[in-house]
Amino acid sequence: MIDNRRPLKSRGTGWATGLARLCARMGLSPDAISALSMVFAGAGFWTFWMAATAEGPGRAGWLFAAGVAIQLRLLANLLDGMVAVEHGRGGPLGPVWNELPDRIADALFLVGAGMALRVYDPAFGPLLGWIAALLAVLTAYIRELGRALGQDADFVGPGAKPHRMAVLTLGCLVAAGLALTLADYTFAALWLALAVIVVLTAATVVRRTLRLAARLKGRDGLA
Repeated sequence: MIDNRRPLKSRGTGWATGLARLCARMGLSPDAISALSMVFAGAGFWTFWMAATAEGPGRAGWLFAAGVAIQLRLLANLLDGMVAVEHGRGGPLGPVWNELPDRIADALFLVGAGMALRVYDPAFGPLLGWIAALLAVLTAYIRELGRALGQDADFVGPGAKPHRMAVLTLGCLVAAGLALTLADYTFAALWLALAVIVVLTAATVVRRTLRLAARLKGRDGLA
């Protein structure tokens, strides 16, 4: 059987099981939860945008809120699959709602982080965000290309979605702390986080491509 679900340790935890059960009892569909992830991503984009021109505690607050939005998006990504599979609420449009909102959310967060740098580094800051978003979509494309060719979904990193969002969340929290202490270095932390994401995601694109090529060669007896 082809495994189409991202392996997540959090899926088996008590708190995740309880939240998924609560969502199911409330009548929330997996598609609605997936759509909610885009709402969180839109909020994240707005917090990044506002952080660019805020100062002091205001800047720290916007950056901290961006980190919270990222985690809420990941929570929605976790719960939609659990409600669909563990509680049997999946619908015919589930595969669309499982993938498309993720690509939109990735772009909103990563481009948003780049937009937060539009004052700090107008030449390369926003560009970093766009490059990161493009590479994020490309990792998903390679995974889905593999599935279309009859392979298991490949979620390998080092720049898979959980890894990207972990780095971005850390960047937001560090930047928020610096906004209250060493304000001049606030956006340097976010710039560095985006640069790390670009490098890790580019490595993931290469790695997934090579792994897919190896699997196809092995399948066709060419290895």
